[in-house]
Amino acid sequence: MEENKSILDAYHSSKTAVDKAINGIEGNLSIKRSQLAATQHTLRELEKGITSVQPTVSEINGLLDSFGFRGFKLATAGDQGNLYEIVRLDGSNAARTLSEGEKTFVTFLYFYYLIRGSVSESGITSNRVIVFDDPISSLDSDILFIVSSLIKRVFELSHARNSVIRQVFVLTHNIYFHKEVSFDPERKTKCRAHETFWIVKKIDDVSTLESFDHNPIKTSYELLWSEVRNENRSNLTIQNTLRRILENYFKILGNMDKDKIIEKFEGREKVICASLFSWVNDGSHSTHDDLYVSTDITTVHVYLDVFRRIFEETGHKQHYSMMMGTESVPIASVSPIETASPVTNSGQDAA
Repeated sequence: MEENKSILDAYHSSKTAVDKAINGIEGNLSIKRSQLAATQHTLRELEKGITSVQPTVSEINGLLDSFGFRGFKLATAGDQGNLYEIVRLDGSNAARTLSEGEKTFVTFLYFYYLIRGSVSESGITSNRVIVFDDPISSLDSDILFIVSSLIKRVFELSHARNSVIRQVFVLTHNIYFHKEVSFDPERKTKCRAHETFWIVKKIDDVSTLESFDHNPIKTSYELLWSEVRNENRSNLTIQNTLRRILENYFKILGNMDKDKIIEKFEGREKVICASLFSWVNDGSHSTHDDLYVSTDITTVHVYLDVFRRIFEETGHKQHYSMMMGTESVPIASVSPIETASPVTNSGQDAA
């Protein structure tokens, strides 16, 4: 009995100690919960001040003024001054007189400042991924420069320590805008550690992503040549690509029209050259018709070969070699093409 009593006494003593520890922990938890509730209340009060529209109105107006923009400005509106109003410099309401470009610009400015805040009194400090999807449609050159500069500021914000901006995506079809927004004097030949470049292509109605370890976009003209160099080029869009290169280089830069280029050839080469211009013009300006021309891989190779020979026959072989990234390009043989239907027969003979 004495032995059992000792065991029970030890148990009760241990239980009492554990109960005291539990009570102490629960007391501390209660204190922490009260502190958390007080802190959350303080945060909500601070966020109410942050979501006031007046600081944003002042910042946007200051930004517009710093860029020398005089088209419009913002003012507070509403009974409590918690709404925006777009006004001209004379104070008149500009809502009904904004151009499409100005509407796009206002939307961008709102989004730009929303990046650093929130539309509600909570969520100010939440992490975010930013996507700019072609933000420069219908914008003039001055606004385009402002938009590019502001997006580059977002890049800088994303690099800052403890920034809520975790990642930034910029999507665009505009070569000039891409040049402005991607310019970085610190970048050498390869991408910097914090950036990547991608090109989205649609081949046979399927979109694909191609990654690059450098900035792949130089100029719109160079981009056309990159499509010609690409072995996975689209058989359908290559028509328009060839036309635009010939039009830009020979007609605009070289001051030579297609008839003069065709005259540089004799015999079957002249027919091939005429077929190329007929083919690219059809691909650029009319609906594709398989009964007239089938843009299979064989036809594409035949006309790419003639495309190269146009540069050689006109004395511009060096330019072709430079744009294609080759030292010298041998002239390949081309199957005969009948003059009655040069486009259709070229594909059949080559096959």
